[in-house]
Amino acid sequence: METTELIKKVRQIEIKTRGLSNHIFAGEYHSAFKGRGMAFSEVREYQFGDDVRNIDWNVTARFNRPFIKIFEEERENTVMLLIDVSGSREFGTQVRFKKNLVTEMAATLAFSTIQNNDKIGVMFFSDRVEKFIPPQKGKKHVLHIIRELLTFQPAERGTDINCALRYLTNAIKKRCTAFVISDFMADDFEKSLRIAGHKHDVAAIQVYDERETTLPAIGLVKMLDAETGAERWVDTSSARVRAAYAEHWRRHDERLRTAFVRSGVDHVKVRTDDDYVRSLIALFKQRA
Repeated sequence: METTELIKKVRQIEIKTRGLSNHIFAGEYHSAFKGRGMAFSEVREYQFGDDVRNIDWNVTARFNRPFIKIFEEERENTVMLLIDVSGSREFGTQVRFKKNLVTEMAATLAFSTIQNNDKIGVMFFSDRVEKFIPPQKGKKHVLHIIRELLTFQPAERGTDINCALRYLTNAIKKRCTAFVISDFMADDFEKSLRIAGHKHDVAAIQVYDERETTLPAIGLVKMLDAETGAERWVDTSSARVRAAYAEHWRRHDERLRTAFVRSGVDHVKVRTDDDYVRSLIALFKQRA
């Protein structure tokens, strides 16, 4: 991608997603993602019913009447985006490819984060951790993240969610809010998800396309597995084949839902032709 074209695309993403973040997510984000604890704010005179454990004895002694400490929720938080960059992201038959949907959602979350004066970091993963961008604050940092979202090319095409979750658990020492944005075309990551969820506040955003759930009857079609490169001819005119395809998706989707519930992880599904704003707000409301 040429520099001029890249700058134009970054600007387009910034205008769209920052606007969404400004007008829609600021309040929802603030209520949905809590700070790490309580921070001292000020002192005031003791009033009947106040907790005597909060009396500031130094100020009380100075003025010869009781004062108490007032605390506010400590709002600063660290947010990590774990973004699946495996080969299956390059699929989409409706409004957009999955990778374009992921880019817009990640940028919107990033702008919401810095508007709340929180730090934002990103991990790109395939079947390994491809790149780690440490959490920082500021618009310049978010624009750097958007450029990476638009241009990053992974070395591998497979998916290993366990690897990404283990890296998160080990690399981020303090509790953070982590969004795993993936199509979750993988199994057997529930244990790692549960461990990460105990240490961090984890939410899952599952992206998918309509053609991954059902097949249209359009005759003989060559299908390609974007992660393994395997090709296979499929007779979509067969009702039995279409039914088996739909059942395979149903079972996969149910396994994912069960894994998220058992791990205590909030979860939302976003289709490539969905209004992702509505989906993200629904996720935020789960957590408020």
